[in-house]
Amino acid sequence: MLDVREVRKSFGQTEVLRGVDLSVRRGEVTCVIGPSGSGKSTLLRCINHLEKVDAGRVEIDGDLVGYRESGGKLRELPDRQVARQRAGIGMVFQDFNLFGHLTVLQNLVEAPIGVLGLPKEEAVARARRELRRVGLEGRENAYPRQLSGGQQQRVAIARALVVEPKLLLFDEPTSALDPELVGEVLAVMHDLARAGQTMVVVTHEIGFAREAADSVVFLDAGEVVETGPPGEVLTNPRHARTQEFLQRTL
Repeated sequence: MLDVREVRKSFGQTEVLRGVDLSVRRGEVTCVIGPSGSGKSTLLRCINHLEKVDAGRVEIDGDLVGYRESGGKLRELPDRQVARQRAGIGMVFQDFNLFGHLTVLQNLVEAPIGVLGLPKEEAVARARRELRRVGLEGRENAYPRQLSGGQQQRVAIARALVVEPKLLLFDEPTSALDPELVGEVLAVMHDLARAGQTMVVVTHEIGFAREAADSVVFLDAGEVVETGPPGEVLTNPRHARTQEFLQRTL
């Protein structure tokens, strides 16, 4: 489903991604691990075109993300087309990014109505379905400030799911949570993995990667150092840099 080829991205003189390749099959969970500053979050933002790549390409189901190809050159799509593409790529951020002045239900129906053009009744039905899925049925009229951090992140997951994305991206979804709230978010993510949701998860939760991932990618200094099944990468890594990172993390 997802094919990332030779993606490069720089900010000023700093090259953050140095020719990254990544492939994810439909229904698979890929966990991306690595030290802070290795380019993990930038990679996710390039996948859904929140950041424009400097070189390389991202394709989902064979379609270029953010660009069309003409005469051998990539030309950026209009904002409206990018927004529709992005609707098929759900993203869950570190810091929830919920609209504080909107209720939980209003947060969830914003994209289905505004981007997909769904009738309000259908958008509300989808929102209620996804809230049940993340264990927050009955909290439709609450405001984000009335919820715990774990509940807010589960709302953010429901918001990503309500557009029925092909691909779901998680950018360290538990890093802003108190330790006792991490489990409730990981439980929802485990359920999604078991249900066959295609996911790319940037995470420091090595236990989740070991249990839920089909493949693990170790990214360091903007390059893929090692990739493979979790039993290989996390238990018997081939590269010294991966070994060093895991010794410090575990």
